[in-house]
Amino acid sequence: MGLFQTSVELGLISSLTVLALFLSYSMLNVCDLSTDGCFTLGATVGAVVAIAGHPYLSLGAAMLAGVVSGFITALLQTKMGIDSLLAGIIVNTGLYSINIAIMGNSSLLNMNKTKTVFAEAARLLRGTPLERQFKLIVAIAAVALVILFLSLFLKTKLGLAIRATGNNPDMVRSSSINPAFTTIVGLCIANSFTALSGCLLAQSQKSVNIDIGTGMVTIALASLLIGGAFLGKGKIPLRAVGVVLGSIIFRLVYAVALRFHMPASMLKLVSSVIVIIAISGPYLKSRYPMLKRRLDHRFGKGEA
Repeated sequence: MGLFQTSVELGLISSLTVLALFLSYSMLNVCDLSTDGCFTLGATVGAVVAIAGHPYLSLGAAMLAGVVSGFITALLQTKMGIDSLLAGIIVNTGLYSINIAIMGNSSLLNMNKTKTVFAEAARLLRGTPLERQFKLIVAIAAVALVILFLSLFLKTKLGLAIRATGNNPDMVRSSSINPAFTTIVGLCIANSFTALSGCLLAQSQKSVNIDIGTGMVTIALASLLIGGAFLGKGKIPLRAVGVVLGSIIFRLVYAVALRFHMPASMLKLVSSVIVIIAISGPYLKSRYPMLKRRLDHRFGKGEA
């Protein structure tokens, strides 16, 4: 049960990054490869501010850093003519050096004696039946607020313009809406969620490593696709819940792999396999009837 709860907690925290991809990839149709660096940026900025004695302010500082990262990524795409994939790679590469600098030219920050939002939640819940669930409650609260924000924001005029930009930028341009502006706003919001996710994970683990965000884009993409398989249709709140569910399922798969004593070094391979299955699954399923007919025809003809 302890392993299950830890998986759910990590799944909820990671789902903030998945919700970021839900906005940028699913809604805006932009594949942002700066996710790994932005996740680490949120973790490092949040850790430094928390170490300075401001646990709540660390959340806002991390999100603001994510906004800056998203703004630069979007600016490279919309104003400098750089392909979206290349822009993400460029920002991700640059953020490695920036994150090292934020951490004081160190690759590790220890937060064992730091007051965090989780420590504050534990203090507030002390003596109640939920005192051992403080991490879970913080994670649920953060995810619920982000889902509520997305549900309301994507119904506004600007939110609808962002969705329209992802569907048909030419139509948006002809409607006197600037697709560059909607792309910038969308990526700024998405990256703020990614940075918040990194900040919460760092405070949950009470440490920050420079590689804390490595592979997050793969994990988030796999979780997004898994969630889409369960609740990929319907209204925005339902799809967002599906995304969170996909993140939790992905972490449970990780937990099962560790339970069967799989080396930690192989977990990245597990992530890649899950992504392959999630992406190719619907295609192979659509091809199955045709393949079955061919096999029936071949073997039926051979028997004849």
